[in-house]
Amino acid sequence: MPVELSNKYACLIPLCPLVASRLTGSLSFFFPKATKSLRRLCATFNTSSLIIAMFVSFAPFRQQAATHSIQQYLWARIPKSDFRLKIGFLIDPLTLAMSILATTAGISAMVYSDSYMCHDQGYARFYAYPSLFAASMLGLVFSPNLIQIYVFRELVGMCSYLLIGFWFARSSAANACQKAFVTNRVGDFGLLLGVSGVYWITGSSEIFELCDRFFELNSNGVINPILANTIAPPPSTGPVAKSAQFPLHVWLPDAMEGPTPISALIHAATMVAAGIFFTARIFNPISTLPPTMLIISWVGGVTTLPGATLALAQEDLKKGLAYSTMSQLGYMVPASGIGASRPASFHLITHAYSKALLFLGSGSVIHSMEKVVGYSPTRSQNMFFMGGLRKCMPITGTTFPSGTLSLCGIPPLSCFWSKDQIIAESRLRSPYLGLITSATAGLTASYTSRIYLLTFEGNFRANRVSYVGFDTSSPLEEIVTLWGGTRQESLTTQTSNDVTSKTDMELSGVAEARNLVNLCPSEENSVCGKAIQNHSKRNLLHPQESNLCMASPLIALAIPTAFAGLAGVDSTQKGTGLDLLFDWLISIPSFPEANKHLENLMEILTNSTPSLSLSFIGLSISLKAYGQTKKLADTKVYKKVKSINEDLLDTFASHIRDWSINRGYFDYYYNICFAGSVNLISKLVFYFDRWVIDGFINGTGASSPLGGEGIRQGRSGRISHYLLGLVIGVISPVSVVDLPIPPLP
Repeated sequence: MPVELSNKYACLIPLCPLVASRLTGSLSFFFPKATKSLRRLCATFNTSSLIIAMFVSFAPFRQQAATHSIQQYLWARIPKSDFRLKIGFLIDPLTLAMSILATTAGISAMVYSDSYMCHDQGYARFYAYPSLFAASMLGLVFSPNLIQIYVFRELVGMCSYLLIGFWFARSSAANACQKAFVTNRVGDFGLLLGVSGVYWITGSSEIFELCDRFFELNSNGVINPILANTIAPPPSTGPVAKSAQFPLHVWLPDAMEGPTPISALIHAATMVAAGIFFTARIFNPISTLPPTMLIISWVGGVTTLPGATLALAQEDLKKGLAYSTMSQLGYMVPASGIGASRPASFHLITHAYSKALLFLGSGSVIHSMEKVVGYSPTRSQNMFFMGGLRKCMPITGTTFPSGTLSLCGIPPLSCFWSKDQIIAESRLRSPYLGLITSATAGLTASYTSRIYLLTFEGNFRANRVSYVGFDTSSPLEEIVTLWGGTRQESLTTQTSNDVTSKTDMELSGVAEARNLVNLCPSEENSVCGKAIQNHSKRNLLHPQESNLCMASPLIALAIPTAFAGLAGVDSTQKGTGLDLLFDWLISIPSFPEANKHLENLMEILTNSTPSLSLSFIGLSISLKAYGQTKKLADTKVYKKVKSINEDLLDTFASHIRDWSINRGYFDYYYNICFAGSVNLISKLVFYFDRWVIDGFINGTGASSPLGGEGIRQGRSGRISHYLLGLVIGVISPVSVVDLPIPPLP
């Protein structure tokens, strides 16, 4: 009875943030002035609602581990009709894991946002959006039927549109939210077609019922295999768009225009997680269709490797992490396609905590950099302006490496256990997919460690770059090259001293101030004087550690990033056939039994030697290239390689940089193929409407006065002329009538 009672209260999980969002939004709309004075109260109310949802999620979570049951509660929405729709909520291990993930990540983002967004005028409006975002995602994971899932997916897409375009006055943010919205509409249209097709075949939209009917019809040979494999792929277009898989991945880097806490929420627990969750939810029926499974696996395989290569030379900190998300989601999709649905779900959870930590850590860095270089994203998010931040931001610099090493797949951090299982399953099912996932593991270690090294290690570089006539490409070319080293034409000549003295920094600030004076007209000296003063102060500043409100979520997220994956070590099955997700659910409540899972640790590490070797190779390359650039130039190996293959390496590095900076040229070709074709068709329709449709109408209108004018000229006023016309009009029809020929006698 207590189990059923707590499960019935599970409807409060999505309801709490929904009520908070509606109240905050209504208050902001109807009483904007009062909302400004109550903005901290609105933030506390929305955060508390999500905390309540999290605690309500833990009650059925513990009972689920004890009973291993699957329950659903349904209410008939349209009872008296041929089309019966039952709404309700479903409780199973996947639902509870996703609800805890969404609530914990949402709470971290909201607590973090209190300091990150405190200066923004839309503070209260901002808090209404993440609450609605979390409510939509929680409603999606508790949905027992495809129609309810589709409705909540649309709400998730709407919230992403609102949050990506939160700073809609900025043209780049407005374009980014429209791009994300249109791209996801393509995927959702395919999902709608697939849901309609599944209902047409099975006659049901409830997940468990349609699975049973599909198995029954398929086993009896009622369903044509060609028809089934034609209807099954369209539902997967929804996850392809939501989870940023090729070819609908182009919206994800532009989505970084939104506030950084929202980027963490999108990449960890809501937007991109919705696609993987839907694939796991409908896994049972599509697992009986090998062609569909093959398509799904190769869509993910084609995505994961390009995603990793696109992140290799990104200058923008957030976009580098965005392409990392695209690549990691590419692990989960082929895992579902080869039948490893539970490892894919487990990797979704471990990756979510790691990526939430990295995004919130990057937000902490950006928030501190804005005080030094200004609020332009081309400066505050550019990794080549950073460096040496570990010394001045100790909490961020300590927690960020745990997320970095977790994505690299280094044991015992969480992503290692899930990623290694996916790589092992890929090698068993498909050698080519195994090769792709293994190579991606090495690339992942390379670009994630590159992000950390450029941001936190070395010396701070922002105060060495002139702000006058700044070009966004200059830091990449003048401060540090793609694979390390410096150029002689650098704005700041590298000397043997690693740290520029304070006197030199002051002199450089005065020189730049003089340059600014020469650029200012005499009548604007007062305005320019303030700008010069602020600019000189900026050159002497270094980023400072964020306050406790932003640092505490980083510390909290570092715990599951480090230890959540340990629950996936199963001591009974010797590392094979792991039910990773369910073991993770069971082992956490019984933490004293966790030591039993460590018995098989050495065997798992031995089996993961190939992928670990590639990860360490990627780490070593980044450490050599970006860790100590001067030591790299002095090493014998570097000199030997440089003397033999200098041109080859330069060409290779240049191609990788161009590929990464230009986003793989996908936007360029999409603009030509899709945007260009739409513009061409629009112009053709415009000219057809203007010259053919309007021409016919305008010609008809012009013929009326011309005909009237001709008739007016024919009216002479003489009766004889009118009589002649009357006679001609009467005789003419008679003359053309064919008279019948009488028959011959």
